[in-house]
Amino acid sequence: MELNGTPFQKPVERRRHQRVELSLLGRYMLEDQREYPCITTDISPGGLACVASVQGNVGERVVVYLDQIGRLEGKIARHTDRGFALALNLPYVKREKIANQLTWLANRDILRLPEDRRSERIVPLRRHAILLLNGTNEHVVKLIDISMFGAAISTGLRPAISAKAMLGKTSGQIVRHFDGGFAIAFDQMIEADRFDENIKL
Repeated sequence: MELNGTPFQKPVERRRHQRVELSLLGRYMLEDQREYPCITTDISPGGLACVASVQGNVGERVVVYLDQIGRLEGKIARHTDRGFALALNLPYVKREKIANQLTWLANRDILRLPEDRRSERIVPLRRHAILLLNGTNEHVVKLIDISMFGAAISTGLRPAISAKAMLGKTSGQIVRHFDGGFAIAFDQMIEADRFDENIKL
């Protein structure tokens, strides 16, 4: 094909892997060993973008633990408005495993596949809880569901992303808004022996 008499070539797609839009709760650790909660906006075997309260430095090595995926490692490729994009450094076998996991997650709702215990989301028997925002404002909220990494809250409140929150006695940060509520990422993962419908946060 020619453009104004000059051979024209289609731009080459630079990304080697198709990104999937998935919201996965997790935690990340910067090089100075500090840890923070995060939530992905999209992910592929080659990289991910996430909402994060502390962006780190471009080129900095980061270790991420994601709900339903596990441990990933990479370097910060660029900053975004609400966090950063991470270029993952994974061996071929791990990339193939991640690709399969992402395919499973993307199709899970359609196929109605079961989740494993670690990534399961449960509806607790005690649906109401006390929410403390930024250490001062106390509210009664309704729990939609809980995972070992965080909780979805039904409420008309609209706290800022990255705001500190205490759900019962469990601390965390606001990581995402949705229609009718928001999501909290816990500062510490809930222990497996506590994680059932009788859980008291």
